[in-house]
Amino acid sequence: MTALGAAGRDVPSPTLPAHVEEIRARVSNWGRWGDDDQRGCANLLDAAAARRGAACVRAGERVSLALDLGPDGPQVGQPAHRSNARLEVQTVNERDQYAPGVWGASDDAVHLSTSAGTHVDTLAHVSYDDRIWNGFPAGSVTRDRGATVCGAETLTPIVTRALLLDLPRVRGLDRLDEIDPGFAVTADHLDEALDAADLTPEPGDVVLLRTGSVQHLKQGRRELYTLGDQYRFPGPSLASVEWVRRHDLAGLFTDTYAYEAFPPPSADWSDTLCVHMLHLRDIGLLQGQNWDLEALSVACAEAGRWDVLLVAAPEPIVGATSTPVAPVAVL
Repeated sequence: MTALGAAGRDVPSPTLPAHVEEIRARVSNWGRWGDDDQRGCANLLDAAAARRGAACVRAGERVSLALDLGPDGPQVGQPAHRSNARLEVQTVNERDQYAPGVWGASDDAVHLSTSAGTHVDTLAHVSYDDRIWNGFPAGSVTRDRGATVCGAETLTPIVTRALLLDLPRVRGLDRLDEIDPGFAVTADHLDEALDAADLTPEPGDVVLLRTGSVQHLKQGRRELYTLGDQYRFPGPSLASVEWVRRHDLAGLFTDTYAYEAFPPPSADWSDTLCVHMLHLRDIGLLQGQNWDLEALSVACAEAGRWDVLLVAAPEPIVGATSTPVAPVAVL
């Protein structure tokens, strides 16, 4: 495939690095739920998954996994154009002159990037080779309409069993970046956390992967949380992707800004966002960032168990490529 260069010459379009292509060929779910499918692994969020999640509820303790949406959120302009939530108060204790009664009401509006805080990425969020999930053209995302396929309105409410994989706690640490600022989580690391929790994933489960990184944001180190230590971040790596596909997860959510480990595997960074690409474009996985797993880590440790009911309804913003969510874990 070629593209027209600035000087009018045909130049090769970037191609997927060979080591990533090998994994893509093994994990792709394209066509699994039909050629027109826009839901991907959300198809695994069936009644059985909901019942399995409900069976995890014992004490009835509810734990919010959402960050506050406000001006002190994680956005610092990288990537460009992303903004934290900005509240605009439109009315304060005003009455409608045409309505009876003595009531007053206040109203407001909010402006924010759809991925400003705790969010879910849609299957239109990342593309390569001119394609998004299931082979839909990348051009189906337009400036005037957003994602005309796989937009946030196609996301499924998440009601399933969630497995908290708490690698820092397993290793007696507060955060994985105490080991390495770019700690790359592999399949072996995920198995280590599963073994410690004595859990076995089932199709339609989701994983909540705790790295402890959100502590930086909550303790006022916003730039470190968002920009990393010299752009080094802990998170799932290319060596974890086949593990996710093998267990047929519906989703994987992290307490990090970048979602995946940085730097990427290749020295030239030609495989940047390889986990995003394979998860979203090829597997059709639900994924999201900026999930606050700190209180849940404590609650699960106190309860001595690491599986919970997860309830999360992504905001169905028509055409959005990411969307805010306020997830709740129930023990």
